[in-house]
Amino acid sequence: MLLSKSCVYALRASLYLASKNENGYIPIREMSEKLDISFHFLTKILQQLTSEGMLESYKGPNGGVRLTRSGEEISLMEVVLAIDGDYMLTECAFGLPGCGVMKPCPIHEKWAETRDNIKYMLESTSLTELSKKGKEFNLRMTADGGFNDI
Repeated sequence: MLLSKSCVYALRASLYLASKNENGYIPIREMSEKLDISFHFLTKILQQLTSEGMLESYKGPNGGVRLTRSGEEISLMEVVLAIDGDYMLTECAFGLPGCGVMKPCPIHEKWAETRDNIKYMLESTSLTELSKKGKEFNLRMTADGGFNDI
């Protein structure tokens, strides 16, 4: 897996929020249950997204989190960078220091091309785009359930 578990969960949680099309706050407990993610783990991930300015939180009985901007304005790349940083887009696939055009590893050329395609996809795909597609085709958001189940 190219992305950390934290990053995958951040993407799922962000898509969940984008799919709600509400300005209200969504309780973290609700997200945790619907997405089948540990409450405490999800809370830490959402704190990171909040500190990066992608989410805002509200405490209290009607509290929770919400996107600070429209899901149309937030790319998958923004979520990935907030959680994992850019290592996937800059590091050698074999983990070798100094890998590059002058001192390539055996997979360097193919990985550079693949990495550029991944970068383009992440930059050009918004949360809203994926949530609409997810709803339309009831794509999976958990091991057992799709968008229409959450």
